[in-house]
Amino acid sequence: MAREIRETLDRKINDHLEAITELGSLVEQAIQGSVNALQHRDIDKAKEIYDNDKTINTKRYQIESKTLITVATQQPMALDLRMLSSILDIAGELERIGDYAKGIARIAMRLGDETPLRELVHIPKMADLTADMLHRAVLAFVESDEKTALSIPKEDDQIDILYNKVYQELLDLMINDRNNIDRATFFLWVAHNLERAADRVTNICERTVFTTTGEIIEFDRSDDETEAF
Repeated sequence: MAREIRETLDRKINDHLEAITELGSLVEQAIQGSVNALQHRDIDKAKEIYDNDKTINTKRYQIESKTLITVATQQPMALDLRMLSSILDIAGELERIGDYAKGIARIAMRLGDETPLRELVHIPKMADLTADMLHRAVLAFVESDEKTALSIPKEDDQIDILYNKVYQELLDLMINDRNNIDRATFFLWVAHNLERAADRVTNICERTVFTTTGEIIEFDRSDDETEAF
């Protein structure tokens, strides 16, 4: 009987982890796709990503519902309970990153086919780095890879460096010509959303460490006080 209960719980946890992997993939695609739409002024693609945020939201709540049922019916203990509570938390983090991608897509739609103030270089790099960090962070959680979860947040410094470059370039453009203020502000929000998304990835890494060790840690990062555009 105990063996059957264990096998049932293991199966359900694996199902939840597969769902987290699928949600992570959707969010990863949204991050890269939204910036790609912005870069190429692809309004249709931006609208598609904006609308697909509903799918991400639905997936998040499905994960939460099924995970809570597992907690209520399987009486998990110790490591299993930490795993299930982290699945709930990470589903929320992924949904929030999806909101940042939606915000970028909305900006791409508002800018339409307007010519950028200058060629986008740092923002696509930020998107690529963030998406890569996200992919590996979700994989580290699913595989209970504490070592990788501890290493990924160190890469956030690269995101911050790029963000500061974007900020300074856009600030210079606004100072030199007031007509640039509106468009520069939109691109600043894009960079901001990517920077916040990377911070959310760090949160996922914290949950992975908690799940595997029971230790609560907090990586150094800027305060998450502002919302997605």
